[in-house]
Amino acid sequence: MEQLQVETCSSQIENELPEFLQQFSEIDGSINLVLNIVTKMIQDIQNGLILTDKGLSILEVKNMMMLQYLMNLTYLVASKCCGKSIENDLAIERLVEIRTVLERIRPIDQKLKYQIEKLIKTALTGEVDENDPSRFKANPENMLNKMEESDNSGSDNEKEEVQGRKVKEIKSGVYVPPKLAAVHYEDDDKQSTRKAKEIERARKRALHSSVIQELKDEYLDTPVEIIHSNSFKAKTSRRQQEKREYEETYFTRLPTSRKDKHKSRQMMTVGNLGDQLTHFEDISALEGGHSMSKKRKAKKTNLKKSKTKKRKFQ
Repeated sequence: MEQLQVETCSSQIENELPEFLQQFSEIDGSINLVLNIVTKMIQDIQNGLILTDKGLSILEVKNMMMLQYLMNLTYLVASKCCGKSIENDLAIERLVEIRTVLERIRPIDQKLKYQIEKLIKTALTGEVDENDPSRFKANPENMLNKMEESDNSGSDNEKEEVQGRKVKEIKSGVYVPPKLAAVHYEDDDKQSTRKAKEIERARKRALHSSVIQELKDEYLDTPVEIIHSNSFKAKTSRRQQEKREYEETYFTRLPTSRKDKHKSRQMMTVGNLGDQLTHFEDISALEGGHSMSKKRKAKKTNLKKSKTKKRKFQ
């Protein structure tokens, strides 16, 4: 039995020995290459060609831990090659500890991945990327410098003006009032822009009026949309629909104001129907004329004034 085991071991050694020798020669060659690279790097650091003062501390920690890991692993492999037992060896505990630390560092490494890649790219190319998002963030120091410069320039100008005024007063002995800069009066511009906005609103209102909609339906080739309610009822039903959707979505009952109650009551009255038959919407804004709403308002105010005068005489 023992002889059979010895024969199997010898045959296995004979089969694996060429592969082992090949790998050993590859390791020997790679060791020489690594030694050359490390010695050159050490010389560059000593000569000041490679600066390590402003590096990332986490990379330094990782390099030290990996170096210790390789040293302990090499020690265990050498012990096994020499036939020594590695049971309860301190190198195994050190390997477990180093591996645990490296695994715990991995989330921090993922967070710093973008920063490290950006630094490597800058070091290789020698210039910063123009589309880098970190370049577009605000720099509070620049804002403070500009504010200080503006304050200093403003205070210097004020000081010069005050000093010049004092010199003139001393020379002539007469009080010299401060110079006031002329400012443009903007009320006329505001009135013109206000009128232009009112005309634009009246034009939009006229374009969406029922008269224009009927003319569109009559003369355009587009399909006619049949609606069984007027514009006032459509607006009211739209508001009611929005209110109902809000109440159903948020499970709350919205209060009804007096204005809404009055509108719903007014929609069902006969006077509203007569007003729809006799009153046409104002489309004078499309022809460049003045709106009729102002004239109606003026008539209403005149009627109110005449009624109040009659009541006073009575």
